[in-house]
Amino acid sequence: MRIGTVVSLTTTLGAAFLLLPPVQTRFFTVGFRWLYLLLVSYLVATAMTPLIRRLAVGVGAVDHPSSRKIHESTTPLLGGVAVYLAFLIAILANTAGLAAPLVLNEGMLGVLAGGTLLLLVGVRDDIRHVPATAKLVVQLLAATIVIWAGKLLTFFPHGLWGDTLNVLLTVLWIVGITNAFNFFDGMDGLATGLAIITAFFLGVVAFQTNQPTLGWVAVALVGAGLGFLPYNFRPKASATIFLGDAGSTFLGFTLACLAVKGNWADQNPIVSVSTPILIFGILIYDMVHTT
Repeated sequence: MRIGTVVSLTTTLGAAFLLLPPVQTRFFTVGFRWLYLLLVSYLVATAMTPLIRRLAVGVGAVDHPSSRKIHESTTPLLGGVAVYLAFLIAILANTAGLAAPLVLNEGMLGVLAGGTLLLLVGVRDDIRHVPATAKLVVQLLAATIVIWAGKLLTFFPHGLWGDTLNVLLTVLWIVGITNAFNFFDGMDGLATGLAIITAFFLGVVAFQTNQPTLGWVAVALVGAGLGFLPYNFRPKASATIFLGDAGSTFLGFTLACLAVKGNWADQNPIVSVSTPILIFGILIYDMVHTT
């Protein structure tokens, strides 16, 4: 039996064990929900990635070498599907669990809906090219879903012009970060690693500012990224699978929306806006520098 098969089987059994209600209850009662989310998303991503890799090859979702790319062999895409499924399963396990289920408000449901929409379009783009204009329209639609669900930057004071500017700023932030992550995904493990770091700091600040739901969602992203990273970054070899457009846009969109959703400073819009800007600083610098 190959090592990859053993790893996939072991992680699948581990994830199934964690999903048992008594195990879940034990984690929750001792105050380790964050660890539960981290382990579930990590194990599911580790188990799902080899399966998604074979699926990507089967449907022709592969990236071929060229003079503009650094990889030297044909590499499967759709890695973002494994990250998405791991993230979603971890969240659902906490919302449907028997022990203190996690309640997702309309804002978080809007984030999940928009992220799912972008993932589906990204999958289509990884298999067969989707025009950039069409992808931009979908990104604007996803941002609109989040705003309609009640998540909005509040940098400007309330009023006709203030609310209009807040909407425009929110759309610019979400669409900008989404595309910045897509552009950043140019080397093995780069976008995945940055997503892990960004989600980690968003989670830390969320817990410090008494926003546990936001923190738990961020932890689920960290675990999903960590489970996928060993396949996407190998120091002495090329990546065995890429995030693809599906993964980079999903991660960028979700992280951007978590930043919008967070209340980073009471009664201080400057600090509230500057906090996510600092967390996303590397990505923003890269976006500005390359454009």
